[in-house]
Amino acid sequence: MSKKVAALLTDMVEEIELTDPAEKLRDAGHSLDLIGKGKGETIKGKNGQEMTLDYGVDDVDPNDYDAILVPGGFSPDILRIDEKNAAFARHFFEADKPVFAICHAPQFLVDTGKLKGKTLTSFVSVRNDLRNAGAEVVDEEVVVDGKLVTSRTPHDLEAFNRESLKLLEA
Repeated sequence: MSKKVAALLTDMVEEIELTDPAEKLRDAGHSLDLIGKGKGETIKGKNGQEMTLDYGVDDVDPNDYDAILVPGGFSPDILRIDEKNAAFARHFFEADKPVFAICHAPQFLVDTGKLKGKTLTSFVSVRNDLRNAGAEVVDEEVVVDGKLVTSRTPHDLEAFNRESLKLLEA
C-alpha cells in the first residue's frame, strides 16, 4: 500500500540524504512531498543543488502524512529556528508514525521533546545533544527504536533506506 511521506527540510540540506531516500521511497511506490518555509520556495543544498518546496509547513496538516523524513546537513539546525517545524515533527511521534532521521537530523528532533528514553544514532558531533535530551546514543549504521529510524552518515544510506522501507511496509 502506497504511503505519503513528508520530507522536512530547508537550505543547506545534505542533498544525498534527501535524494537517495526519496528515490528509494518512490521506487517502492510511495509519494514524498518537500516541506519547508513556503510553498514554491527554492532552497539550496550544501552542494549548491536547488530544490523547490512542494509546501510550506503552514500549508499542510501532518495528519495527511504516514511518515516524516528529516535529512541532515545544516538544514536540521536551521529548522530549529522556527518552533512550527518541531511541532510538525512532534505529531509523528505522538501519532506513532514512522520518523526517519539521518546524520545531523536527530539534533533537530531534540526540539520535539520526544527523544527521552529512545535509542538512536547520529553524526558524532551531535551525540552529546542527544544524550542531554535523554536519548541513549549508539554508534551503529542504523538504529530502529519503535518507529524511529536513525543513521550516522550518507555511508549508511543503504541500511537507513532498507529499515525505513520495512517500517512503511509493516
